[in-house]
Amino acid sequence: METKQIKAVLKAPAPHMVGDGFRVHNFFPSGYEIEMSPFFLLDYGSKIEFSARKNPRGVGVHPHRGFETVTIAYHGAVAHHDSSGNSGVIYPGDVQWMTAASGVLHKEYHEENYSLTGGPFQMVQLWINLPAKDKMSKAKYQAIKQADMAHFDLPENGGKIEIIAGNYQNIKGNATTFTPIELYNARLNKGGEAVFNFPENFNTGFMVIEGTVKINGSETVTADNFIYFEHKGEEIKVEALENSVLLMLSGQPINEPVAQYGPFLMNTEAEIHQAIEDYNQGRFGYLEE
Repeated sequence: METKQIKAVLKAPAPHMVGDGFRVHNFFPSGYEIEMSPFFLLDYGSKIEFSARKNPRGVGVHPHRGFETVTIAYHGAVAHHDSSGNSGVIYPGDVQWMTAASGVLHKEYHEENYSLTGGPFQMVQLWINLPAKDKMSKAKYQAIKQADMAHFDLPENGGKIEIIAGNYQNIKGNATTFTPIELYNARLNKGGEAVFNFPENFNTGFMVIEGTVKINGSETVTADNFIYFEHKGEEIKVEALENSVLLMLSGQPINEPVAQYGPFLMNTEAEIHQAIEDYNQGRFGYLEE
């Protein structure tokens, strides 16, 4: 099987704040112009210490339509609510998969107890595009706790692969998806090795969350870098030079026009205008600030 080679190792762009609770590096679409469909956006919150605070930091009520948000927690805890009546807390290791689709209002804040104590905070949020035929489907929510997450234990105490979506070594991930997506957390112990196979036509990238890894026996990559792969070859070998965590993204591209404005991700400008009108008319429901 042909090796899938690295096309680029991308350093974290300058951070910016989302609300007052999320300091993020936007790797795409703003940071780098790379082809990662169906993944439209990757906001990486590198590890930061937040001081204790009585009133939780976060982001107030805002709308989404036409895509899914996937929030993956590594340090810290986030409480969330949406206008479909869903709420919960994303603790370290957990994943929140929200299908906004036809539209929801959403808010997310540092969880109350975490806010009172402060401490390290590190998260990733992805926006995953939806095909045109599914953009106006019913909103839904998938809560994936780390304790319940499908995983594969690597041999010789090499670590484990948490399968959020897709399939690894015949173990199927918990999340249901609208298009073919492979999404894993690889938690590798020092010296641990793993081999991955992704279809040649899938867009593939790895976010190094912690540690240092060697890819395909040659290139060494440290934390806070994104590894973007060529669109040829299938096999990728990873070796952990120290205890490491990687977020692995691979998906079949959605070959449709994209129109984006703020929190709306549609196919045409007319659909964007309709989303704005629907939001202004209160058709996304109600969510208390």
